[in-house]
Amino acid sequence: MYDHDNRPVLLKNRLPKEQREAIMQRRAKEFQQHKASRTSSVLSKLLYALPNSPLQYPIQGYTVRPLTPTLIPVLGLHAGERDSYKVFLNVSKGILRTETPDKQVTVKGAGTRELSIESSSLVFLKELLAKVSYTSSIYHINSGDLAFFRFENHEAVFPIAIKQPQVPVLYDMGTDIRSQVTILTKTFLRYPQLKVLLASIQQFYPNITVIIADDSFEPERIFGENIQQYIMPPAQGWFAGRNLAVSQVVTKYFLWVDDDFIFTQNTKIEEFVKVMEAVPELDVVGGSVAGNQFYFSILYEEGDEVEGGCLRRKPRGKFHPLPGFRKCYFTHGVVNFFLARTDAVRRVGFDPQLQRVAHSEFFVDGLGSLMVATCKDVKIGHQRKTKENRNPQYSKFRRPKKRDNNFKTNLHYFKNHLKCFRYS
Repeated sequence: MYDHDNRPVLLKNRLPKEQREAIMQRRAKEFQQHKASRTSSVLSKLLYALPNSPLQYPIQGYTVRPLTPTLIPVLGLHAGERDSYKVFLNVSKGILRTETPDKQVTVKGAGTRELSIESSSLVFLKELLAKVSYTSSIYHINSGDLAFFRFENHEAVFPIAIKQPQVPVLYDMGTDIRSQVTILTKTFLRYPQLKVLLASIQQFYPNITVIIADDSFEPERIFGENIQQYIMPPAQGWFAGRNLAVSQVVTKYFLWVDDDFIFTQNTKIEEFVKVMEAVPELDVVGGSVAGNQFYFSILYEEGDEVEGGCLRRKPRGKFHPLPGFRKCYFTHGVVNFFLARTDAVRRVGFDPQLQRVAHSEFFVDGLGSLMVATCKDVKIGHQRKTKENRNPQYSKFRRPKKRDNNFKTNLHYFKNHLKCFRYS
C-alpha cells in the first residue's frame, strides 16, 4: 500500500476514524498474547560463556520430554586440589535429582529446584554430577528452562529444551506422479477456460487427480474420472477456495494452477518434484507463466510493540541458487504456478477473509516458516482472452473496489501488526 509518490502508507490512517482507538487497543492486546504464548521463550535469551571456567555442561542439544526424568549429559567439574568441593544447580521450571550419596558426599535439595553437592573428593562429586537428572514440573509440548551451575565464583547457564516428540506424518510417494502430486485450481464463472485447462492436463497427465474449488453462482458439473469438483457457496472468494482444495489433498505435494492456465510440453511436474525431494527443507517452488517468472522478496522490519512493523515487497528479489540447481533461486514469494508441500501449506493456510485479489498475502503470512524457491525451466502457458471466454460478471468481481483495498490495509494493520506496507 503506497501513496502516489511511492511512500509507504501508515496503515492506521486507513482505519475508520470512529473505530480507530478501539481497534488499536484490541490489536495491542492480541499482540501481547501472541508474544507471550507463541514467540517468546526462555531459550531465546542470550547466553555466553565466561573464559577459563572449570565447569563442564551441555551448551546445545539437551532436550527432555515433559514431566520425564532425564540425565543431564557431560555435567562435570575440573578444578585443582582443594579441601572441599561444592557445586550448586538451580532451575525454575523443574526439579533436580541425583543418586543417594555415600558418607563422603553431602547432597541437599534433591527433588527441588535447587541442588547442592559437596564432597572432599572430586572423584565422588563427579560421579554424582554424572547422575543428576532434570524433570520438568509443568506440562508443555514446546517450552524450555535455564539451568544455573555454580562453583565458587564461577557460574554457567545452559538451556534445557522441553519438547513432546512428534509422531511422523509421512506420505507414500508410490511409483508414479499420480501418487506424488495433486493438481489444484479455483474457478469462478470461467468454465470455458477451466475446460481448456483440464483438456491440457488430460493430454500430458491423464491419470493425475485434479481438485476444483468452485464458487460460481450457477455451478456447472465437471465430469472426469480423476476430477473432484467441490461446490462452494457463491462468491466465497479466492483464498477460501484455496483452503478447501488444499484440505482434500492426500499426496505429499500439490501443484497450484489458475483456471485460465494451459499445460504445455514444458510443464514438467516431475522437475518440480525432483527439486523438492533433493532439497527437503524447501516448501514451495514456483515456475514460469507464459514466460513470466514472477517472484519477489519481502523486507520486514519488526518495528516497536506499539506501532508495529513495516513491510516492503520487492519484485525480482532473490537470494542464492539452490544447491545442485543453478536455474533455481531462493526467494520469498512466487507466481501462481507452484508446487508445494501439502503439510507445510496447511500450517500457514490461506486467509478466507481475502476474497478477491490476493496472492502475496499468503507468502507474507508464511514469512519465516516457508522456504520458497523459483525455477525458470518449468513453464506453463496462459490462455488468451477471447470474446468467447470473456465474462462481464467475472470482470466485475475481479477488479477490487475501494472498500476491498481498505479492508486489506486494515487486515494487514491488525493481523500482521504492521505500521506500513509498500509494494516496490
